[in-house]
Amino acid sequence: MIKMKVGFISFAHMHAASYLHAMLGRSDVEVVGIADEDAERVAPFTTGKGISYYADYNELLAQDVDAVVICSENARHAELTLKVAEAGKHVLCEKPLGLSEEEMLGMIQVCRDRGVQLMTAFPCRYLTAVRQAKQAINEGQIGEIVAMKGTNRGTMPGGWFIEKEHSGGGAVLDHTVHVMDLMHWFTGSVVEEVYAHAETLFHETDIDDAGMVHVKFANGVFAVLDPSWSRSSSFPTWGDVTLEVIGTKGTLSIDAFAQKNDLYSDAAGKANWSYWGDDMDTELVNSFVDRIIQGQPVLVTGEDGYRSARVGLAAYESARTGQPVQLKRQG
Repeated sequence: MIKMKVGFISFAHMHAASYLHAMLGRSDVEVVGIADEDAERVAPFTTGKGISYYADYNELLAQDVDAVVICSENARHAELTLKVAEAGKHVLCEKPLGLSEEEMLGMIQVCRDRGVQLMTAFPCRYLTAVRQAKQAINEGQIGEIVAMKGTNRGTMPGGWFIEKEHSGGGAVLDHTVHVMDLMHWFTGSVVEEVYAHAETLFHETDIDDAGMVHVKFANGVFAVLDPSWSRSSSFPTWGDVTLEVIGTKGTLSIDAFAQKNDLYSDAAGKANWSYWGDDMDTELVNSFVDRIIQGQPVLVTGEDGYRSARVGLAAYESARTGQPVQLKRQG
């Protein structure tokens, strides 16, 4: 069996471990190595595991690698994607894709020029509830979409996520992109206007932890999203992803993480949600690997990542000026 050879650059983002676990679970994938300037951070995944460690990602890129997973701080996504693409490797990049329109368009173009694929890590697309909703919409079960409202409310992650020079923004950027990607996917349209608020309401930080993002799509659909780090440490889990899609013939309600049991534990000292449903990170990885091996286009592209991230960036501009922001149409 010919195996797809995969490398990882940075374990700064918490999703890296689950992506690695999914890769290791496939018989047709070989994890060649992990590059991270913080050896201690990746030691649990390399020491005694047969996975090489590289302090310099350029050394990893010099190896026989087919694709690279980037789970760095947001501010490094563009730099790393360009390097990986120039080395001729396919890319799976954590969200948000980038921190400016210019750098994201540059990432997309370099990958296109080098003949490699760029996939944005939007695992929510692979949840059963989301896929069933997409099918129902495509079949016209709720008629034409009129409006949507969604939430992505989580706990404050801390660390580099609250350092703007590394993250590019707080909750509004971090938690807009996932649900905005679903909104784009469901409507088949693109956001053309953004009006938003961004505030710091729940934590003593210098970065936004709450907001409200209102958008208008080119096809006339209106939507509103609550992206926040409003869940306290006592909340049963890290947060939620919900979406209500209102159509001319009906309404769809999605609670993406509803496949759970309520667990009341004296040891934990609080209630917990024991999740038994879809492993969206594994499904994301499987989709990426399958498409690369089969030579087919990835299902969640760099363009998808760009369209969602630019809404989050425009939300900050709207919050700063107090005015709606018009997004330029891309050719």
